[in-house]
Amino acid sequence: MADIQARWLQAVQQVMRDTEDVGERFPEEARRIHYGEVAQRGIRGQATPEQRAELADEGIEVLPLPIPAALKGPVQ
Repeated sequence: MADIQARWLQAVQQVMRDTEDVGERFPEEARRIHYGEVAQRGIRGQATPEQRAELADEGIEVLPLPIPAALKGPVQ
């Protein structure tokens, strides 16, 4: 079990390094990227279940990924 947790933590840390946190603007930014209004890039942020469903209806793939609060801020 510890091995699975370590792998999951590594995956989350990589997502944190390789994406931009757009916060509550996530649905808007995902649409802007999808429709070519801005350069394509990896983003993460918050979206309600309804917003995720709307994005899916538009053909925009979203992957919910729970990120521990401890990883959202500076690690000491």
